[in-house]
Amino acid sequence: MDKPSTLTILKNAILIERKGKSLYQTAMDHAESDAVKAFFKDLVDDEQEHIEILEKQFKSFMNSGAFLAGQYEGDAAAVDAPDILSEELTKQIGAASFEATAITAAIAFENKAVQMYAQQAKDATDPEEKKLYNWLSVWEKTHLKKLMAIEESLIETAWNDNNFWPF
Repeated sequence: MDKPSTLTILKNAILIERKGKSLYQTAMDHAESDAVKAFFKDLVDDEQEHIEILEKQFKSFMNSGAFLAGQYEGDAAAVDAPDILSEELTKQIGAASFEATAITAAIAFENKAVQMYAQQAKDATDPEEKKLYNWLSVWEKTHLKKLMAIEESLIETAWNDNNFWPF
C-alpha cells in the first residue's frame, strides 16, 4: 500500500481509539459504583495503550516508511468475557442508565474497529503492519465480547424486572 493510504489508515485508527477512550472516560466519570468505574477504567487504559502504539507506528512510518517491530505486548486472547464480567458489575448498571447507553454505543465503536483492523491485517503486506492490526483486532474483539456480555445481561435483567417473558 502506498504511504499516503497507510498514513490515512493509521490516522483513522488513532481517531477510533481516541473516540473509544473518550466514551469510556465519560462513562467512568458518570459511574457511581466502584465496580463500574473500574470496568470503564480498564477500557480507558487499553485504548490509551492502543493510541500510544498507533502514534509510535505513525511517526515511524511517516519518517522511515516502515512499521516498528515488537510493539505488541499483552495477550488479549487470554482474557475471556465471562472471567471479566462480574455479577456485581451488571447489578450496578441499570438497563436504561447512561452506562448502559455507553455500552451500546461502545459496541458499535468496537465492532467498527474489529472490522477495520481485521481488514487491514488481511490487506497488509508489511509483516509488522500485519502483526499490529492482528493484535489490535484481537484486543478489540475482547472488548466487544465484554461489552456484549454485559448488554445481554442488562437486557435479560430488564426483561425479568418488567415481566416481559411470554410464559
